[in-house]
Amino acid sequence: MPLSFNRAAEVLATASFIVGAIASPFVTDSRRNVSYQGITTSPGIETFLGLPYGKDTSGDRRFAPPEPFAPPSGYVFNATAAGPSCPQASGGGFLFETNVTYISENCLNLLLSRPSNISHGTKLPVMAYIYGGGLNSGTAYARTNQPDGLIQQSIENGYPVIYVAMNYRLNIFGFATSDALRGNKSLNVGLRDQRLALEWVKDNVHLFGGDPNNVTIFGQSSGGLSVEMQVLAYGSEKPVPFQGAIMQSTALEPTMASNISFNATSAIAVAAGCNATDAFSTSPSMIDCLRSLPMEKLLNLTLDFIDETSANNDGDIFLPTVDQDFLPDLSSKLVAEGKFPKIKIMTGWMENDATLFTNSAIKTPNDTRSFFELYYPGLNSTTLTNLLSLYPVSDFSPNTTANLSAEFYRSAEIFRDILLTCPSFYFASAMAKKYPNSTEPPVYLYSGNQTILGNYLNSTGLPGLGVIHTSELSYLYGNLSIFNVTDAGLPGYHFDPSASDYELARQLPRSWSSFAATGKPSLVGKDTLPGWTSAYPDGKGEGIVYVIGGAEEGMAAANQGIMKERLRERCGFLNSAEVIEQLQY
Repeated sequence: MPLSFNRAAEVLATASFIVGAIASPFVTDSRRNVSYQGITTSPGIETFLGLPYGKDTSGDRRFAPPEPFAPPSGYVFNATAAGPSCPQASGGGFLFETNVTYISENCLNLLLSRPSNISHGTKLPVMAYIYGGGLNSGTAYARTNQPDGLIQQSIENGYPVIYVAMNYRLNIFGFATSDALRGNKSLNVGLRDQRLALEWVKDNVHLFGGDPNNVTIFGQSSGGLSVEMQVLAYGSEKPVPFQGAIMQSTALEPTMASNISFNATSAIAVAAGCNATDAFSTSPSMIDCLRSLPMEKLLNLTLDFIDETSANNDGDIFLPTVDQDFLPDLSSKLVAEGKFPKIKIMTGWMENDATLFTNSAIKTPNDTRSFFELYYPGLNSTTLTNLLSLYPVSDFSPNTTANLSAEFYRSAEIFRDILLTCPSFYFASAMAKKYPNSTEPPVYLYSGNQTILGNYLNSTGLPGLGVIHTSELSYLYGNLSIFNVTDAGLPGYHFDPSASDYELARQLPRSWSSFAATGKPSLVGKDTLPGWTSAYPDGKGEGIVYVIGGAEEGMAAANQGIMKERLRERCGFLNSAEVIEQLQY
């Protein structure tokens, strides 16, 4: 797979950050005699791009824990162009997504956006975003995650926020897994990058008008998983540099405790001629060999391996692993034992979150069973039979126009609940127990039930998938206009957001930023999502879900669609200790 390293192309891919720049905001750190020059990205929004928080991770620092970047005295940083993204594939994805082309191992940088004209001493709530992409791809500079709309809505809502997004190492560069890396804290280095960025925020965000004591981390997909890993980090033995967390469409991931990442690292080492002998190689020479490879060669070997094996897993190959340090134990065990800080949290999923990743050729009960035997081989025959019995095909209807069977929708819902829905309940319930005497613990569950992507999916040959993974991002960031790709030659595509789309693009970012500011996503007198209350009133119950968007928006105690999904019964089964052990997390 050819790679491009053209910085100009990357700047063009993120050009909407700099179009219309009319001023050069300047921030000075008098402690270190360091200054940062940013840009005005839209009226009332200032952005600082490419801020370095860690040293170059190439050479001997490949696979090693990140080291903080320490600017010399007198340093003036031109923060007006996007920094490099971490090594990953170029191209692919939907038309409205960023085509990452400027990559480097010197990629530990972040962007920071804020309201303009902040006075000295201002302490605004901070929202720190961790992007998704299966821990294989992603960038802080994605078009879908441009923060101007989110910040503008927070300003208009009366609770303005500072926004930060960090680049962190991905795929084998961030999650190489070998016992040869265990002894020197060199496992989970992608998560360690994120932690270093959050420590940078804690130490520096006050310079930009942020409150280091009111930081909410949030992320979507593997970004949501990363948020959860930050919450569980060190088994709560170390203080956390944040006070709130939002996990969107992933909290805990099945198969994290399997050998998938060990096997992937070993297979790539063999392909590289680095003489790994088995999946648990302890030979430092294997790591030295992988470190000696040019970045392009190691990346291409990794991408080839991912392509060759993607049909045999859910797409996430490089996953966090128990390293007896950053992750001292299995994530499910840390949750069960309450080894995490008491903070405000929000977690949820999209109504059809897994349709995009479910095999559309599924037609029969045998197809469904084979799909889960392949993806979750740790489930024994009895467990799988009992699981399938909880989802009778009679609960689902085919979509003949889209050529999708009832068995497909059955499989997609089981997949969603295993991967996304039930782990959210598992963690939310555990957090609620941290508030035994609270009548309104700051623990919130949601299900997203609206998307602007339906017509786009129809036009690209993916009809009938519903409210897919990532559907909330267009509303959260208020970036509806980037989906106006009517000149891209898509047959039948038209960009025509409804009034309810525009309303949700106003309410959703206000609820997220209100949660960051106050611990509540629904505020009286504000244009937030209305009537969203704690999932565990009085700290009890099995979790009440708030439905976002669609015809039945609101708390799901009276929502018939959610009730029909039998989530309490199904998640009660999937969240049992026996089944979690078989799901390997």
